Amino acid sequence: MKRFLPAVCLCLLSGAAGAQAAAHEPVRQFVQREAAAVAAQLGASVRLEVAVGALPSGMQLAPCARIEPFVPSGVRLWGRTHVGMRCMEGANWSVLVPVTVKIFGPALVAARPLAALQTIAPDDLRIAEVEWTREAQGVATDPAQIDHRVLTRPLGVGQPVPLAALRAPLAVGQGDPVKVLGQGRGFTIQTDGIALAAAQEGQPVRVRTESGRILTGIARAGRSVELQF
Repeated sequence: MKRFLPAVCLCLLSGAAGAQAAAHEPVRQFVQREAAAVAAQLGASVRLEVAVGALPSGMQLAPCARIEPFVPSGVRLWGRTHVGMRCMEGANWSVLVPVTVKIFGPALVAARPLAALQTIAPDDLRIAEVEWTREAQGVATDPAQIDHRVLTRPLGVGQPVPLAALRAPLAVGQGDPVKVLGQGRGFTIQTDGIALAAAQEGQPVRVRTESGRILTGIARAGRSVELQF
């Protein structure tokens, strides 16, 4: 459901400075409400900080009797972003206003320096309040999010675990010797091969067999590749 704010009179103001002075607080309140709704969906006790930036100094806006803030399509109220502001009465214009939305809450942070490609153990982490919005995809807040995952980049003590820096460990690495296994109607295949690329569990990977054939199978734990017929 659309939320409409009280009318904001700009009739006696001109230019971007006047529009910004009149609309700054309504825009801030709008972003605060919308960001609070986003935070509520995250299911945790969080706090918000919202800052509304300035419009370009040279921008000229026609007088407007009622302004409506809105979230543009595809825009996420997360970190440095923007919201729209359009005139609904008295003129026909729409502008983007820079805003910064910071969401702070409990998250998992490194209790000791963690290396890239390291599997994370529970005692490697502790809980601390951090800014979730410092990472575009957010940070880990639940131990289940790091289960059977490795880091793609190192972390210093106190740094939160970015969700974007987690991935499943490799089942096979490029150049690894692998067992190639397959079963069809009335026959089985088992041979040795070399992985031609790295792959995680369940991902397709190409291998070269001892005979020189190139086959594509599914990477499995234990450096094995399963052929599917």
